[in-house]
Amino acid sequence: MAKLTIVANVIANADKIDLVKAELEKLIDITRAEQGCLQYDLHQDNENPAHFMFYENWESRELWQTHMSAQHLQDYMAATEGAVETFTLNEMTRIA
Repeated sequence: MAKLTIVANVIANADKIDLVKAELEKLIDITRAEQGCLQYDLHQDNENPAHFMFYENWESRELWQTHMSAQHLQDYMAATEGAVETFTLNEMTRIA
């Protein structure tokens, strides 16, 4: 089975950038230690500090789905409720 690449874009509300960034940073170490996580990198747009992007690689979709139901993701959602303007997620497969 092909590995799964995730591109997740988070746009914080302008007055909640620091909160969202801090909560996203909390996810990094615990997620990188999860079974199946090959890469979990957080980026912040150089021109729009409200725009964050995770670039992730997982061994399988099943292991990524386990990650998505983990307690630390639920904690993030609760902590940032009302602080995120938009969230988009793309599941992708590398072709070359």
